[in-house]
Amino acid sequence: MDTATQQEKESQELQTALWEMANSLRGNMDASEFKNYILGLMFYKNLCDKEEKEAGDILKDDDISFAEAWENNDYREGENGLKDQLSKRVGYCIEPKFLFSSLVPMIKAKTFSIDYLEKGITAFNESVKAAPIGEKMSEAEKKKEEKKRESCFNGLFDDLDLHSNKLGKGEAEKSILIGKIIEKIEDIELEAADARIDLLGDSYEYLIGKFAASAGKKAGEFYTPQQVSKLLAKLVTKAQGITDLKSVYDPACGSGSLLLRIGDEANVRSYYGQELNNTTYNLARMNMLLHGLSYKQFDIYNDDTLERPCPSHMDIAEHGGFDAVVANPPYSAQWSANENFMNDERFSGYGRLAPKSKADYAFVLHMIHALSDFGTCAVVLPHGVLFRGGAEEVIRTTLIKTRNYLDAVIGLPANLFYGTTIPTCILVFKKCRKNTDVMFIDASKEFESGKNQNRLTDVNVQKIIDTYMARKDVDKYAHCASLIEIQNNEFNLNIPRYVDTFEEEKPIDIKAVLSDLKSLEKQRDELDKQIKDYLKELGIDYDDIK
Repeated sequence: MDTATQQEKESQELQTALWEMANSLRGNMDASEFKNYILGLMFYKNLCDKEEKEAGDILKDDDISFAEAWENNDYREGENGLKDQLSKRVGYCIEPKFLFSSLVPMIKAKTFSIDYLEKGITAFNESVKAAPIGEKMSEAEKKKEEKKRESCFNGLFDDLDLHSNKLGKGEAEKSILIGKIIEKIEDIELEAADARIDLLGDSYEYLIGKFAASAGKKAGEFYTPQQVSKLLAKLVTKAQGITDLKSVYDPACGSGSLLLRIGDEANVRSYYGQELNNTTYNLARMNMLLHGLSYKQFDIYNDDTLERPCPSHMDIAEHGGFDAVVANPPYSAQWSANENFMNDERFSGYGRLAPKSKADYAFVLHMIHALSDFGTCAVVLPHGVLFRGGAEEVIRTTLIKTRNYLDAVIGLPANLFYGTTIPTCILVFKKCRKNTDVMFIDASKEFESGKNQNRLTDVNVQKIIDTYMARKDVDKYAHCASLIEIQNNEFNLNIPRYVDTFEEEKPIDIKAVLSDLKSLEKQRDELDKQIKDYLKELGIDYDDIK
């Protein structure tokens, strides 16, 4: 068995084990709730494993274990002591007795309680606040670094409610259930010695996707299907001939999966995102850390992107912008549409604000404002943005005619996303376009049918990318429309206006149809005669029962 096949086998086995573990909580609560326990405990194990690995490296030349060294004041305290070094290396420090590996023997000995786990999480939170910052920094730099580290780690376990009645009636019952999950996580090998894939990160992504599939309507809050993420990621990287990105930004980042997918397609130095839902915000930060990113490599902010955008993100937008901007924002969401936003740099200059009941173009304009002059923006939206009138028509016209930002319109199949069956589209924007045409692609009929959701295949994704890059007409699939064509259509971007997918029905041969009918009538008469003969043998008159 070659290495790639072995890795795929290990990954599938791991995913099966993880989902079986997740199912052990079914019946106690729904998927959207128990994901907080499974993913939170997996994350806690990851933090503990990282610390133990670093401790082992620090003590590699000493004949002493991490637990023994911790009990020795000379090893533990002072400059370059265990606490100091661990805090500098990983940004936190958890006492050995609270580590994930220390909890398992307690569970087996039936001495484990959720209070003990809670103490470990509290110790982690306190150590983050107390961890030292590099001494060569100025006071201003230290404060900035402390704020960044706290924004990464603070409140990560807020949704891990260990005292919820859904875990059991009493503390003992709750401890038993959490103990079972801890044991199952400990039994699963989360790292392969020679893995080119990130088993832990991929498994976390797998669970997020499975939870999303089980969560129905709520799923859209935190997860974009993997193949759609891959398509968006390729549109802003390989389709642009880009392999390195200084920064990527998602203003509605959910679990952070879309941001991380861009990292699969290019070398990304920094990830930025904003998320309104607090639980999903915690999930995004965990996802970044579980994929091996340092807290210095990402900045996820928790608030309403349109109403209160992250100040540091807007500072980047105003001083060069992000190299790539992607999003799958909530479709036709409400926002204040306060008239004061007409003076906001994000929305001024487009004539109108996006309607209060449909914030789609508010997200588009926010994303374009955040985009660098030579970057690419790709956003998933409902089809209504292509043809709705009023304020949206004014904004759409300005984007195309005055600004020349719209580069492509890509129609996707229906029922791709969790919680909604509507067909969607991807709009691609670029600020410094030399051409004025717009590429229209109708990929709505090319997908793999699924039980609950349809799915784009790798072939479907690659065909879209190849067609987008070629910018040539493809019969019943794509058309490169000139600005004059779009003007003649009054800036209505409805894809069927540009890509003719009509399939003529085959002409009907009336003579052949009549001949078939005569043949069927003849067969019917012959069957009637046979039935009459059988009934006569049984002494039954056919006419009496007809």
